[in-house]
Amino acid sequence: MGPVDIRVERGGPPRPRASWHLRANAVVVGWLALTVVAALAGDVLPAPRWLLIHVFLLGAISTAILIWSEHFTVALLRVRTPPRRGSLARLGLLNAATVAVLAGVSVGPWQVPAAGAAVVAGVVLWHAAVLVRLVRQALPGRFGHVIGWYVAAAGALATGGVLGGLLAADVGHGAAHEQTQAAHAVVNLFGWVGLTVLGTLFTLWPTVLRTRMADGTRRASRLGLRLAVPGLAVATGGLLAGSRWAALAGLVAYGMGALAALVPPADALRRRRPHTGAAWMLGAAIGWFEVALAVNAVVVATRPAAGVAAALEPLLPLVLVGFVAQVLFGSLLHLLPAVLGGGPARFKENAALLERGWPVRLAALNVGVPLLVLPVPGPVVLLGWALVLGSAVAFVALAVTALVRARPASWRPSPAVAGVVAGCLLTAAAVVVATTGGSGPASVTVTGSRTVEVTLSGMSVRPAVIEAPPGTVLTLRVTNADAQRHDLRMETGERTPALAPGQSATLKLAALGAAVDGWCTVAGHRAAGMTMRIVPTGTSAHAAAHAPDLAAPMSPGWKPYDATLRPAPGGTEHHVEIRADDRAVQEVAPGVRQRVWTFNGTMPGPVLRGKVGDVFVVTFVNGGTMGHGIDFHAGATAPDGPMRTIQPGERLTYRFRAEFAGAWLYHCSTMPMTQHIANGMYGAVVIDPPGLPPVDREYLLVQGELHLGEPGSEAQVAKLRAGEPDGWMFNGAAAGYDHAPLRAEAGERVRLWAVAAGPSSGTSLHVVGAPFDTVYKEGAYVLRSGDPGGAQTLDLAPAQGGFAELVFPEPGRYPVVDHTMRRAEAGAHGLFEVSAS
Repeated sequence: MGPVDIRVERGGPPRPRASWHLRANAVVVGWLALTVVAALAGDVLPAPRWLLIHVFLLGAISTAILIWSEHFTVALLRVRTPPRRGSLARLGLLNAATVAVLAGVSVGPWQVPAAGAAVVAGVVLWHAAVLVRLVRQALPGRFGHVIGWYVAAAGALATGGVLGGLLAADVGHGAAHEQTQAAHAVVNLFGWVGLTVLGTLFTLWPTVLRTRMADGTRRASRLGLRLAVPGLAVATGGLLAGSRWAALAGLVAYGMGALAALVPPADALRRRRPHTGAAWMLGAAIGWFEVALAVNAVVVATRPAAGVAAALEPLLPLVLVGFVAQVLFGSLLHLLPAVLGGGPARFKENAALLERGWPVRLAALNVGVPLLVLPVPGPVVLLGWALVLGSAVAFVALAVTALVRARPASWRPSPAVAGVVAGCLLTAAAVVVATTGGSGPASVTVTGSRTVEVTLSGMSVRPAVIEAPPGTVLTLRVTNADAQRHDLRMETGERTPALAPGQSATLKLAALGAAVDGWCTVAGHRAAGMTMRIVPTGTSAHAAAHAPDLAAPMSPGWKPYDATLRPAPGGTEHHVEIRADDRAVQEVAPGVRQRVWTFNGTMPGPVLRGKVGDVFVVTFVNGGTMGHGIDFHAGATAPDGPMRTIQPGERLTYRFRAEFAGAWLYHCSTMPMTQHIANGMYGAVVIDPPGLPPVDREYLLVQGELHLGEPGSEAQVAKLRAGEPDGWMFNGAAAGYDHAPLRAEAGERVRLWAVAAGPSSGTSLHVVGAPFDTVYKEGAYVLRSGDPGGAQTLDLAPAQGGFAELVFPEPGRYPVVDHTMRRAEAGAHGLFEVSAS
């Protein structure tokens, strides 16, 4: 085959295609500039390492691939350029989605980056469909095999985008999270970037060397693609499934495909040695690609799938700088002069400008890469960063100079291009917004010191709120008790390294002057609620936990406590296990998640139901981190045995006979009971009165107080002692049944059971628009159906229970409230959605 012509205009005035590339590549250079900014900003950013990687890969690299893979497809197939409007739309959507991912992961909520990842996947699939359509329009030719690499690469990014969305949404925990992260990295780096680069080298490498294409190029391309794509799929699936050997087999197949694809470039290299900066950078990039692939295979072979992501993280500079960055720099060194146009003289001038000092830049970058990867002293690592960033800054400065010089005086950006550029600016704004605003007062008098044990686990930081007097110097001993990696970064700049399961680190903070926020910087974890706050004492109680917005929607994925009360099971003896846990995180109000203490993981705990005379055998297990006990009001037994406090890991058997009918409270019996009950350790036992008639529906509402903040913290305890809850809840969520109404049909008889869990307030339960015709409380009927009177409320003191019955007269929405209106307006409010019968 003869020399390759990739049909980039070199002479004459800028044509429309050249003008389009001039504008589009300005966006790529803009992303590169933001990458340099992110690298220099370092720990000022909320998730510094993650942001640096994704500004570069998702911003600069993905934009460049989208632009150039379409251009090369058109040039190689010699087909008509697709409508520019579609290209701009894809470019604009990709950049907007990138903004969403970067900003969403930095500051949340998780729905924003998840939606952005979905848009990225959609854009690249659209891009792949356009390339396939171009292939079908083209006449048979010698370069059609290249396009298959681009289409496969787009599929890889679509897969990586889906995995990234799952990571942002925190789907999967522990080992599953780590396996997803490893698969996400491999499919994006070796798929989206690797497959694109391998496909492009068939034509770009001979062009850069100014030599002919090898005769066996088409055969090598097809063989390489048939090995690399299935291999990548198997490797990704193996990592997701936790199968080390499947992942390794896939990587070996991918590596064999890559070697097959590199045979023609190696043949070209034997005929012509590199003689330009572009050629040397591309050659060095290929070398680092092979090293990265080999190292990745070794890591997969020697680590469990859940440990691959952590093992690969220190090696990322090798891939990102040595391979990916050099591919981009080398490609643009060769392509930008032709894109800038202006005739042969201007072409030579721009080429000379962009390659100015290339040997020094090449050496700096390739010397810097191993310094960032090898276990060398801190100053040597800084030297590596200086070399790498110096090379990158020099390239960006030269590229910007060339772009500005090539811009026609009459050039005006189209609205679409302006939108893309605005996307880049929005990203910069997102980075600025995500940065912290300093470390508080310039000078704070030290008043004392204190050490606090901090635990990272289950998408939460415990304690979530720390109170200390102003001027206190806090030392945080941070331990990762989870099965996946976490870290802790304070807005004042202190941060731990990424902690593997079981690892610890110590942070010494400056003297406390104002409230300080902290969070985990792992992608998606801050948005999932992995945050903490340090509050000076004397701040109002609500400084640590703001009053919830009850009109806001509940978080996606929230499920209400099932209020449906099922009939008593058959038999006269009921066995149940109840497990205490003080580490659960629950949404207690719209958008408000906090740690709660629970029985069987829910607030309230499981409902026990039976008949008078039934025996309940309860195996009580303490699965928490402190002492807990349990007290069933429905039983009659000496409390010093079955109600005693047991320690973590212990269990006891609590046996009682239900001698009396009623709706009974059970709760934690450990002192201080106020805290244990207020934080969620309560539930209901329903013992049917003899001869209880059937009804169409039965519901149970357990009303409790809402005390925001870390359980047991000084702020929360102060509110408990003052009797000032932040709100009230039905079945563990303030206003929850506003968002998930209870159901009934007009004309049905509904029995509404209720228990007032307190710990300090009762309820005056009322259904707006539907009077009660039956009321039963504390073991006796107050009103029966058929009596001439009716009832407005079911009034219960703390720890009392009962039920009321009503018939909804017609379809509509009927509020159910605690008619102590302060409590209703602070969360003791729900809805019945009544439909026509």
